[in-house]
Amino acid sequence: MKTASEKEGDGFLARITIDQERCKGCELCITVCPKKILGLAEEINNQGYHFVETKGTGCIGCAFCALICPDVVIEVYK
Repeated sequence: MKTASEKEGDGFLARITIDQERCKGCELCITVCPKKILGLAEEINNQGYHFVETKGTGCIGCAFCALICPDVVIEVYK
């Protein structure tokens, strides 16, 4: 299951998709997000991990989260 989060601000739109079934909840993306909009879900995926989800607004589309993800489960669209 992929989820998408769309954030608007200052004339641009950034969209993040997270493949929650492949996410292992390593939290690397959470630590590098400059806007702190990512967090772990309370639910678990089919692999038994708490997956990452968006927790806020204000994505700037920097893609730091996608670049650091070891399992390549995050995509950022500007």
